[in-house]
Amino acid sequence: MSSPPPLPALYPAAPPPPARDPPPRAPRAPTHLARPRPPALGANGQGTNPEQLFAAGYAACFASALGLVGRQAKVDTGDISVTAEVSIGKDGNSFGLAVTLRVELPESLAGETGTLLVKQAHEVCPYSKATRGNISVELVIE
Repeated sequence: MSSPPPLPALYPAAPPPPARDPPPRAPRAPTHLARPRPPALGANGQGTNPEQLFAAGYAACFASALGLVGRQAKVDTGDISVTAEVSIGKDGNSFGLAVTLRVELPESLAGETGTLLVKQAHEVCPYSKATRGNISVELVIE
C-alpha cells in the first residue's frame, strides 16, 4: 500500500533537534505546553504546536529504529541524524499531515547499505507503521 500524495502545505513545523542525543524535545517546550496556532494561520506562533511535537517523536523513533536494524544487520550506524519535517495542509473540509524524514548517514553508510537500512527502519518504526497509507512520508537520505 503506498502513501497518498503530499498535501499542499499551509505551513511547515520547525524541525526538532536530531535523534536522541541530546534527547529530542520540541522547540521552546516548557513543562506546560502552550499550543498556539502558527503565524501562517493568523496567530503569534508563541509556544509549541502539535506538529512540532509529532516531528520530535517521529525523528527520535526513526533514529532508534535505524539503530535497531543496524545492530540486527551487524552494521555500525555510527553518527546518524534524523530530522522530521511535518507540514499540515487542507484535505477537503479537514486537514492532513505530510512528513519528510531527512536522514544524515556517515560516509561509511553511503550507497546501497545505508539506503537498505533506512528502508528497513521505515518498515519497523512504530511511527512509520502508524502513518503508512494515511499520510505522505518521504525518505530523504543526505
